[in-house]
Amino acid sequence: MYELTVEGVFSAAHAISIAGVRETVHGHDWRVTATVAGESLDDDGLLCDFHTVKQVLEDILGGMNNTDLNGHDAFRGRNASAEHVARHIFDALTLRVGASLAPFARVTAVRVTESPGCAATYRG
Repeated sequence: MYELTVEGVFSAAHAISIAGVRETVHGHDWRVTATVAGESLDDDGLLCDFHTVKQVLEDILGGMNNTDLNGHDAFRGRNASAEHVARHIFDALTLRVGASLAPFARVTAVRVTESPGCAATYRG
């Protein structure tokens, strides 16, 4: 199995509810790692083009940068938790690059880190 990762960063605020108690709004520099994996390489010896995946990831993160995630369409009616942020980025990335990665690769995971030592990963 081959894997490659691309990374990005965005800054955004959120306030989640834990056991019915809502936190105060606070911000993070969210660090994002997206993983693409596959069993074989294309004719050029590549799993995929890093630059394509990186550009799409940056576009997705740009839509969340310098926002309050609680107001973002992706989190309406649910906590803007790290887990939901990871799933949202995974789904958006898969939607935008999934077809171009096939048949050699697919998006397999997105990890978001709110602060050092605190990360959530979604695997499709």
